[in-house]
This record gives sequence, C-alpha cells and structure tokens, in this order.
Amino acid sequence: MLAESQMLQDAAETHDARLKLTPLARRTLLAAATAALVLTPACGESWAPNPVITTRDDPAAQWRAFRDRFMTPEGRVVDNGNGGISHSEGQGYAMLFAEAFEDRPAFERAYHWARTHLRRADGLYAWRYRPQAPNPVEDANNATDGDLYIAWALLRAADRWLEPAWRRDGQRMAQTILQKLVLEVDGRTVLLPGAFGFVHADRVVVNPSYYAFPALAALGRAVPDRAWGRLMDDGLQMMRGMRYGRWSLPADWVELGRGRAAGAMQPAQGWPARFSFDAVRVPLHLAWAGLTTEPCLRAATQFWNDPWMANRPAWADLRNGQLAPYAAPSGIEAVADVTTASGLNRAITRPLPGVDSARDYYSAALSLLSRLALRENPRMVLTAHANGAA
Repeated sequence: MLAESQMLQDAAETHDARLKLTPLARRTLLAAATAALVLTPACGESWAPNPVITTRDDPAAQWRAFRDRFMTPEGRVVDNGNGGISHSEGQGYAMLFAEAFEDRPAFERAYHWARTHLRRADGLYAWRYRPQAPNPVEDANNATDGDLYIAWALLRAADRWLEPAWRRDGQRMAQTILQKLVLEVDGRTVLLPGAFGFVHADRVVVNPSYYAFPALAALGRAVPDRAWGRLMDDGLQMMRGMRYGRWSLPADWVELGRGRAAGAMQPAQGWPARFSFDAVRVPLHLAWAGLTTEPCLRAATQFWNDPWMANRPAWADLRNGQLAPYAAPSGIEAVADVTTASGLNRAITRPLPGVDSARDYYSAALSLLSRLALRENPRMVLTAHANGAA
C-alpha cells in the first residue's frame, strides 16, 4: 500500500500488536531460472517431488475462514485493522487465494468488486477505498503490489477455469506495469511502488517487498519481454545491498540515490528505518520462488531464530537496534516459520498460526500467503509435522 508504512509508524508506537497497512548473457538466464523455480524442477536435476507438504490444518479451510471473516457478499475485502477500508492488495490476495483453493464464486466476486470500484482507465487499480468518505477513491494512484497480485491471480484463474478474457486482462495489466512502473535508474531496472510520488531529482524510493518474484515470473511468461529479466536480476542484486543494522535485514522502504549519489542505497526518508510489516514479505517471496540462498532470506531466518530473543518481535529498528516492545503477530509468525523451514531445510515442528488466531486482515493474509508459499514451492524438502504432535 502506498501510505502503509507511514500509518505503521503511528501503529508501532502503541503496545497494541494490531497490524496496519502494508498498504523485478546473465539477466535473461536469471529470469528463466526464477520462472523455473516457481513452477518446475530445475533443468538437469533428477529428483522426485516429495508428497505435498501440508500443515495440521486444512489450508482450504483456512481460506474459507478468511473469506467468511473479511470478504463481504459483494466481494470487498475489509481491512478491519484500518477502519474497514479496502485496498487493491487485499483484492489481489483474495483473488489469488480463491484461485488456489478452487473457489470460483469468491474469485468472481472479489474481481468484480475491484473492477467496479478500483480499476483505472489504464487497467491498473487505485490503491485504497474508504467506504465512509464522500469520494471513496480519493487517491487514484496505484500500489504495485496489489496490481501484481491481481494480474497474477487473473492469469492463474484463466488457466484453471479456461477464461480467455481473464488472461487478456492479466496481460494488459502486465503490459501497463512494464510501461508505467518499471524504470531505469542509473543502469538499474527498478520497480516503482506506484506510478506517482516515488521519483525525485536526487533519489527514487522503492519497496523491496513489492518484488513478488513468483508473480513477476508469471507475468514475464504471459507477456514476454527482456525487461522482466532485468527487473528480477537487478531486484535481487539490489536486495543484496539493501541490508541494514546489526541483523543485516531489509528495510520496509529504501531510496536509491541519483546523480551524484548514484549507487547509494539507504532506508528511505519519511519512513521508519525498520524491518517490519512490509519487509517481512521479502523473505517470504524469496522462499516462494525457491531462492533460499539469498542473503535477505538467510538474515531474516537468523533474526527470527535468535536464541537470545524471548519472543519474535514485531519489528526491528535498523538504525539503533531497538526491537518492538511486543511480539510479532500470528501472521508474521507464520511467515517466519515457513521462511525458516525453507532456508534451513528444516521441518516445521508446530502447526502454523491460523486465520482464527489473527487479530486483523493483514495478519490473516500473511498466514494464508505462507501456506500457499509452502504448498507451491517445488523445492521444499520438508517433512510435514506428524499428525497429533503438539
């Protein structure tokens, strides 16, 4: 979400753990490799996939719990942690979950609502809807993470249910993302968080968690263009340098220097320099894509499993090392468990936190995203937790 981290600054200063808004030669080879990691075994490897990895619960039942709790009959996904507003991100998540768990009616409802209330003339989606406002869509700017998830969900649904119109919609979105949200900055191809407000004379602001590599790979297959390869390659290269503080973690928001400061990367002005509710998606996206040796994923795994911590904290300040005075909510716990299992080839030894334990929409969404990443990553070599274990 475009204003998510600013709102998080207010939320994080309270002792309430409720989540607020969370509101791409070698380049081409890496793009192909990333796509292969998402959907197929690596070429040349001889391995048989393990049985489908599951948790003690039923992921499809977790989706139904999410749907029944956070989606209205009309298909609007309600962020109960932010006064009942909705986002393009939430619509994209719901569409992705509905496709993954074969719930076509819910998919159609979520997509119809988003198309009716948030879609712009260029096929992208306004980032926020405030139902009580005189004009519910006060800001027509997009949020790139929401657009990526909507487009990816459309492409997946088109394949599952043989709907060519959905494929055309997804392809149109992919083309617009390339045209409006992919920018060359001093030799780097970067993904803008939104069409407006992030490009300045001396810097460009990016959100590392918007690099949803499985989605980028899928869009690259649907609309082939070498720019996708550059985007994913440069995204990974930048993330290796976007690591700060005593734990070398990625920040929620990062600025890339321009002109005299070209090449410099630091936590962005105007947002807390934290690894928090945005940046926790960075290691999850890497795990989902099978990129388990990436430094950001390894650093997050070490942080979340630091033996000196009594509890996993909700956030870490990357400048002074301060930790949140309250524990991570259940959605971040799910992300941490799946990331740890992926990065360390370690079995998940406890049930993942479920939707029923989430205090709000975003935590519940992270819980479901973790289950989907666990289920879809073909390189997972984990052993499911034994039935009946504590």
